[in-house]
Amino acid sequence: MSLGAPELIIILIIVLLLFGTTRLPKLARSLGEASREFKKGAEEREREEAAKATQSAPTAPTTPPAAPPAADPSDQVTMSRAELDALLARERAAGKDVPPPAQG
Repeated sequence: MSLGAPELIIILIIVLLLFGTTRLPKLARSLGEASREFKKGAEEREREEAAKATQSAPTAPTTPPAAPPAADPSDQVTMSRAELDALLARERAAGKDVPPPAQG
């Protein structure tokens, strides 16, 4: 479903009837300005994100971190609800971001 020349002419005539010949240039100008402002804002946002990414990029450590020991799938850690709450309270007090425990 493409627009041909007759369809475009009909659309142009309807736009002229709706907006008139005096308001049509103002409408086109405001659409152009809005388009420019949008592009300018998008470019600024891209620059800000790029700058933020370069600032927050982690530096490479001088020594590689030690690999954690391989966990045995048969090892299970059991903990009571009170012990879990106490552990989470200690983590929060230490300033670590800990999500609330799942209800279950």
